[in-house]
Amino acid sequence: MTTSKRRPLRRDPHDPHVSPLELFFDLVYVFGIGQLVHHLVEHLTWTGLAQTLVLYVAVFLAWSYTAWAGSLTDPDQSAVRMMLLVIMVLGLFMNVAVPEAFTEAGWLFVATYLTIQIGRTLWLLTTGLDDVMRRHFQRALVWLVATAPLWIVGAMDDGPIRLVLWSVATVIDLLGLLAAHPLPGKRFHSERLDFAAEHQFERARLFFIIALGETVLTTGSAVANAPLGPMTLFTGAVAVIGTVAVWWVYFRRSEPRAVSQVIAGRDPVRTSRYAINTLFVMVAGLLAIAVGDELVIAHPTGHTDAVTNAFLFGGPFLFFAAQTWYMRAVMSEVPISRPVALVTLVVLAVATLAAPPYLAGCAALAVVLGVAIADGRRATAEEARAASVDTEE
Repeated sequence: MTTSKRRPLRRDPHDPHVSPLELFFDLVYVFGIGQLVHHLVEHLTWTGLAQTLVLYVAVFLAWSYTAWAGSLTDPDQSAVRMMLLVIMVLGLFMNVAVPEAFTEAGWLFVATYLTIQIGRTLWLLTTGLDDVMRRHFQRALVWLVATAPLWIVGAMDDGPIRLVLWSVATVIDLLGLLAAHPLPGKRFHSERLDFAAEHQFERARLFFIIALGETVLTTGSAVANAPLGPMTLFTGAVAVIGTVAVWWVYFRRSEPRAVSQVIAGRDPVRTSRYAINTLFVMVAGLLAIAVGDELVIAHPTGHTDAVTNAFLFGGPFLFFAAQTWYMRAVMSEVPISRPVALVTLVVLAVATLAAPPYLAGCAALAVVLGVAIADGRRATAEEARAASVDTEE
């Protein structure tokens, strides 16, 4: 008589493969990011911005922790598939609740968010993690349980107290992500820890593409809803070219070099954490870009207001600032194009306040295109040098 032994749930740390189910899972966040953009466009006030930030942090944390769980567990195991499918369904309803999360759908948003965060963490503790990861997720569970009362009590209040309590909970949850959930006398030390960093990087890059896709969808919807005239077509083209330029800046040189650093680094967990933290700010920048593009397409003439410029120039600023930080922290390099772009964006945001919105959009595009061209030239030169060395050898 033979006995079958259950295969371990842990993923091979050298497996970079992203499963079709993980891609299917990400479709929920295509919808979620769109919900966030529409919520912000419909609530262009300081309160609306604060609400959108709270919701964005929760949506991003739900995705990022699940992506991290996928980098630790074997996607071919039925238990892992079931975990992803359950969280996918819960995530769909969480994102459905986004537009009304601060009115009648608060309970739905909180119930799904807490179930995802706490339930997935408890599940991970049953999967046979190594000691370092197991202790880390035990501490993460403490952080998540600690903020749960703030989310729950906030859902019970229909007034401004909800925003206050959820904002505090959001800040604590976000600090947990950024600091790797420390407790007094206990911190996360990940040096030389086996981890599927290439897989995690691929998950981050796919999420970035999702956010880029939302800027395209927002542009298309804005053009379709505006009067079909030359100015609409022009501003729509500017928005699309800007999205292509951002894609180029991310993928042409920076992303391949970042992946090589992850593969060669002595602490793949740390570099993967930094990549997720950077992605958090980058995607926030893409959401801002999408909102700014929609505002310009809808109202291309007249005088630019501070709100429109804050999104038009603030979005690229967040994107470049996050990328600059990652390059400095992980890759030990900062191309001159990044600090120049950051300063230029601030100057142009002020200088174009008296200009029509379509000119402000063109100015923001010019900065992103400048960085894209600089990166393209640098990448081409590096490839030529590498080819020359290979030929000599």
